[in-house]
Amino acid sequence: MLPPVVKNLLIINGILFLTTIVLESTFHIDLVKFLGLHYTLSTDFGVWQLVTYMFMHGGFTHILFNMFALWMFGNTLENVWGPKRFLNYYLVTGIGAAVVQLFIAWIRIKSIESGMQPSEIEMVIREGADILGRGMNYQNPSMRELNTIINTPTVGASGAVFGILLAFGMMFPNSLIYVYFAIPVKAKYFVMIYGGIELYMGFSNNPGDNVAHFAHLGGMIFGFFLIMLWKNKGDINSFN
Repeated sequence: MLPPVVKNLLIINGILFLTTIVLESTFHIDLVKFLGLHYTLSTDFGVWQLVTYMFMHGGFTHILFNMFALWMFGNTLENVWGPKRFLNYYLVTGIGAAVVQLFIAWIRIKSIESGMQPSEIEMVIREGADILGRGMNYQNPSMRELNTIINTPTVGASGAVFGILLAFGMMFPNSLIYVYFAIPVKAKYFVMIYGGIELYMGFSNNPGDNVAHFAHLGGMIFGFFLIMLWKNKGDINSFN
């Protein structure tokens, strides 16, 4: 009923979520600063964050929905694929989501920097993280936006979860998913709708939206190519 990789992922995410809260409230240590995914120019960036960001979450609702989706769809996939393949898929889609997130950030940063002075850019890179850490930001709009992109970490298993959702839709396209536990939708259409929403939200550029929509799409893209690679090699014989 609960295969080993899904079970351990649920446990690890839960432990790190509670540890983050305890360290912050008791010792004023921000674990997200070390394990959340920062842009490469940030003074807080570390290569390990391409993996560790998947195990950090921004709040109870964030981790609840991610872990529910991991259990709901990952449970079936791991039982069909086996633990090793499922874990490889989870990590590849999660890391792939991080790569896409960094690439989109690079595009946005280049666009912002084109209208800035070199001294302003250097100032943001040098001291921006410390300013955000004190709960402040620049008054200059370009410097403020640049600082937000560079020094605001991305957290959550959503990229890998969206990869799992894509895999479920490809492997079991005609299975019914009950939206809000009441409305039946075939898995293939559910995935298409969700992917379309993420694509629209990613390009809408809503200033108040802090969700990494392109990271979600990145998880789905990497998942698609990995599944097609397995299929072409004959490792996955057919889709239901």
